Amino acid sequence: MDRLLELSSMAAKQTMFAQAVNTNNLANISTPGFRKDLVAFSGTNASAEQKTTIDASSGVVSTTGRNLDIAVSDQGWLAIAAPDGSEAYSRRGDLRVDAFGQLTDGAGNAVLGNGGPIAVNDFSNIEISDQGFISITPRGGDATEQQTIDQLKLVTLNAADLAKGADGLLRLRNNQVADQDPTVRVQSGALEASNVSSVEALVRMMDLARKYESQVKIMQHADQDQQALDSILKFS
Repeated sequence: MDRLLELSSMAAKQTMFAQAVNTNNLANISTPGFRKDLVAFSGTNASAEQKTTIDASSGVVSTTGRNLDIAVSDQGWLAIAAPDGSEAYSRRGDLRVDAFGQLTDGAGNAVLGNGGPIAVNDFSNIEISDQGFISITPRGGDATEQQTIDQLKLVTLNAADLAKGADGLLRLRNNQVADQDPTVRVQSGALEASNVSSVEALVRMMDLARKYESQVKIMQHADQDQQALDSILKFS
């Protein structure tokens, strides 16, 4: 009975973890470039480690026509500065210039260039080339005379080498920093969507809820059977 209770308790714990991961995926269905998490477990007892891996499949790329929207190609990633100052990596391409003249992604993280966070002077027009070069036309300047101010730090990474931190950002394992890859290309005026399928995530949510309910019932029955056995042994 104790073994049955242990196994059902472990299964319920794993199901709750999987449900939390699935809920987070669903919550990010509208986040550009988001890569959904997959659940992985190691071990077969109550202390089994719960962890996630990243689904490397691409999201659908849609044309927006907005100059600061980019879609990173193939295995390329955009380098960003995490709030703690470390370097993180993202496929999120909804870029913007904040009130301080800093180029950020849609979540407010500073986008990195050749020398760190990219500062953008006052401009009337801004463009990003397929190699990630950022060019502006200064406000009041000649529209035919653009200035190249920096280049996006674009890197090539294997999703298996990335780990998600408590802040939800992706970093290389062991705090390593990737080198710029000049072969990575971006598509300007386009955005890559999340690779989360709403239908798949909702079906999984219902399936996990049913599994959890079944596991709780097994625990209840195992506890009742144990109590009945204890009563029999008590009077034997």
